[in-house]
Amino acid sequence: MKFTVARDVLSEAVTWTARTVPSRPSSPILAGIRIKADNGTLSLSSFDYEISAHSEVEATVEQPGDILVSGRLLASISKSLPNKDVECSLDGSKLNVSCGSARFSLATMNVEDYPTLPAVPEVKGKIDAQLFAQTITQVSVAAATDETIPLLTGIRMEIEDDTITLLATDRYRLAMRTFKWEPAEPGISTSMLVKAKTLNDVAKSMTSAGSVEIAFSTTETTGQSLIGFRAGTRHTTSTLMDGEYPPVRRLFPETTATTALVNRNELLEAVKRVSLVAEQKTSVRLGFSAGQVVLEAGQDDNAQANETIHAQLQGEDIRTAFNPQYLQAGLSALNTQFVRFSFTDAAKPAVLTGQNEPLAEDDLAFRYLLMPIRFGV
Repeated sequence: MKFTVARDVLSEAVTWTARTVPSRPSSPILAGIRIKADNGTLSLSSFDYEISAHSEVEATVEQPGDILVSGRLLASISKSLPNKDVECSLDGSKLNVSCGSARFSLATMNVEDYPTLPAVPEVKGKIDAQLFAQTITQVSVAAATDETIPLLTGIRMEIEDDTITLLATDRYRLAMRTFKWEPAEPGISTSMLVKAKTLNDVAKSMTSAGSVEIAFSTTETTGQSLIGFRAGTRHTTSTLMDGEYPPVRRLFPETTATTALVNRNELLEAVKRVSLVAEQKTSVRLGFSAGQVVLEAGQDDNAQANETIHAQLQGEDIRTAFNPQYLQAGLSALNTQFVRFSFTDAAKPAVLTGQNEPLAEDDLAFRYLLMPIRFGV
């Protein structure tokens, strides 16, 4: 094997492919990236039996070949190389990497032992890459990050014809986002559970593409439940999570007695400030009344903070309290000028939605439900 490729092209492709390489692989072979060089194309692949990644770039191939090298090491090396063309050649069981005056020699692994990547399922439709990244970012903030209840580390994806709904919860908050996509054929009706971390990685790494193709299959059709994403010359697949996701949609109230409208950025900055004195596992308290919301944090015996900002209230005065990190995450997930709080009462969850104009309707495409924290009066 012998090929030459631009440094930036190699670095970007290796880094993207290596992101799925496990830090603690169950087998040493899974720490590798498979590199195939042939017909002017360099193909890079990684697979850990759950998530696969594959990318292709142009290269000058003098001698075709197929090798397996440490993915994370090659990614680190490719980032550090000078801005010149990179020449790679196989010498026995070593891959020699030359770039300018820099020289590296990497051990190769037995490529015959590397597992075969799963085929990408049938493409079911596509979505704008920027919209896809935005929706995943909004919803994933509510997914659980620990494995106490593994199901809650996933995002539920519900597809009904040209509409996709994403749901995530960690039991203390719930995020739901609805958006349109372009299905390959009408009448698709299905639901899947995908790891939030996987969707986050895919969304972040495919934003440069114009659109992202979404592919999926079920056990009835292929014997394996997979979801796949393709953008340009890159594609990735992931096994779907098993289990019955809790019926969280019903947590959103049908009617609310009180609403409050606040400038989102002003409130976000105020929450950040007053929460500086909130000790771990304590709350930020919010008191809504005519024309204002008062934020308070801290205890009598320790540091305290309070701040008052403008708010428009419809309904009775209300006092509530939230986990400051969860409240900040919900406010940050919105991209509108205002945030609307909808309450049934102070002891029940509040629903946060976005609103661009004071007299406009709120945007129900994204809803963030937040459980209150009890506090003394």
